[in-house]
Amino acid sequence: MKNTDVCIKNVETEFWPIKMRLPLKFGSSVIESITCCRVKMTVMNRDGRIACGVGETPLSVGWGWPSADLSFEYREEKMVEFCRKLAPMWVTDEFKDHMTHGNDFELPHDIPHLAALISNSAFDLALHDAFGRVNGVNTYNTYNADFMNHDLSYFYDDEAFAGKYPQDYFVNDVPQQIPVWHLVGGKDLLTDAERTGSEPDDGYPVTLEDWIESDGLFCLKIKLTGNDRAWDLERLLKVGEIAGKYGVKYLSPDFNCLVKTPEYVNSILDELKKLAPSVYDKLIYVEQPFPYDLEANQIDIHSVSARKPVFMDESAHNWKFVKLGLKLGWNGVALKVCKSQTGALLSACWAKEHNMQLMVQDLSNPALAIIPHCRLAQYIGTIMGVECNAAQFYPEASAEFAVRHPYLYKRQNGMVDLSTLSNIGLGYTEADII
Repeated sequence: MKNTDVCIKNVETEFWPIKMRLPLKFGSSVIESITCCRVKMTVMNRDGRIACGVGETPLSVGWGWPSADLSFEYREEKMVEFCRKLAPMWVTDEFKDHMTHGNDFELPHDIPHLAALISNSAFDLALHDAFGRVNGVNTYNTYNADFMNHDLSYFYDDEAFAGKYPQDYFVNDVPQQIPVWHLVGGKDLLTDAERTGSEPDDGYPVTLEDWIESDGLFCLKIKLTGNDRAWDLERLLKVGEIAGKYGVKYLSPDFNCLVKTPEYVNSILDELKKLAPSVYDKLIYVEQPFPYDLEANQIDIHSVSARKPVFMDESAHNWKFVKLGLKLGWNGVALKVCKSQTGALLSACWAKEHNMQLMVQDLSNPALAIIPHCRLAQYIGTIMGVECNAAQFYPEASAEFAVRHPYLYKRQNGMVDLSTLSNIGLGYTEADII
């Protein structure tokens, strides 16, 4: 029991839609709009201090609840309803630290688990922000014995973690700038030759070549189909050719859970290595080729990870799934705060302890959602920076915040800059959360 422990006095939600300037295609889905959820959570510590924290996430229906039968509108409304249901459930008179509150919260099962994690993440983020704010500190300076009532052995039920806390797994020198990954969607134009004249004329780049030149990009994530081998290979070759032309150093293919067998990925990797070895060499990891329901699809992927590191994304619901993934041959984890700050930290620490590599991926996080997302990458350390692609699909949604954090929302020299963030809570300035 610590004076810094908090109870949760009140929780409020608000929602707003964002229209994308360009459609985003990944796997079998094409997304043209998204609804964001913002949570405001008021907490009180044992000293009687009160503060309000904020959490925000886009309710990414296409990623979190893929379906060939249910309409996008139906799934999105169900996620909004779920958020509204969660709000009163978070209110409690019990005093706990942020990690314990987050770990103990019992998530209902009204909607698919990944969609539920996304919906709940804004609440968990608001809790971690409020915990730092009410105690007057950077939240990342609270993941230790001074603020937490339990070490990691409590959360994992594993004495190997006795005396260890999340802060033990943070980088020693926290960078103010980190490399940024750009998303190459399945419908994205690569060159001017692909223009049709219907592209938006809003002052922002449209083609991949334009984006590379505008933002100085050197890391590209490439969305693939996972079920059309010829298209996927050709896409890798085309993007790889552009990468060579502009000096892009790092590539990552993302198959979005649609691959059924290791042979599919292996055949593409082997053919790419044969046809374009320089492109193959730029691949630093492969993201989530196989179905995200890891328990129902326990595919041995050691043959794939022997070629390139293979990172869990949709499958990494929590640290227990990461543990199962390691057994099956996965050797990296793509963290997302949209599955909760608590869960991301627990997955990260377990993975690091077991020599798995890390990345931090986003859901095209706009506005406030990008801040805790980048904070995680800044402190936890990754194989190479952080993915941030809201600038591609709805830059105007972040215009207000870009005034205060210009090079967090506008990528420059292939980097995002976090030097303008606050050292209280998760990093929002007072102006950000008015």
